[in-house]
Amino acid sequence: MKQAVLADTGPLYAAVDPDDEHHARAQRELKRLARDKREVVVAYPTLLEAYTLVLYRLGKQAGSTWLKDTLGGAALINPTPEDYREAASKLTDLADQPITLFDATVAVLAARLGIEVWTYDHHFDVMHAAVWR
Repeated sequence: MKQAVLADTGPLYAAVDPDDEHHARAQRELKRLARDKREVVVAYPTLLEAYTLVLYRLGKQAGSTWLKDTLGGAALINPTPEDYREAASKLTDLADQPITLFDATVAVLAARLGIEVWTYDHHFDVMHAAVWR
């Protein structure tokens, strides 16, 4: 896999919502990723989560446009059953932390692929995931 980042939901959503506190940052980072020729990889669960947020917060047209743009511009990947088992184990190990299965799966997938996570969520640091900054 060429130089890539695995996107978390936060930056994907922030990039499209001008009212999001991270919107300007997400826009800058998208430009930086393009300039550096880094591929954006999106796990299917993240695609579903982010699309749902865009749809319900910004409306059907925004959701449709976001989905079309994302499908056309990102590499999509399915986590394996083992990725999900490892993510569930990670949640058990970090039971004192409010980490979602979405996030644990992204952390496991990024580790398996050997790429960094593009995120604004501090829980990835807690999970010792490599975070793209």
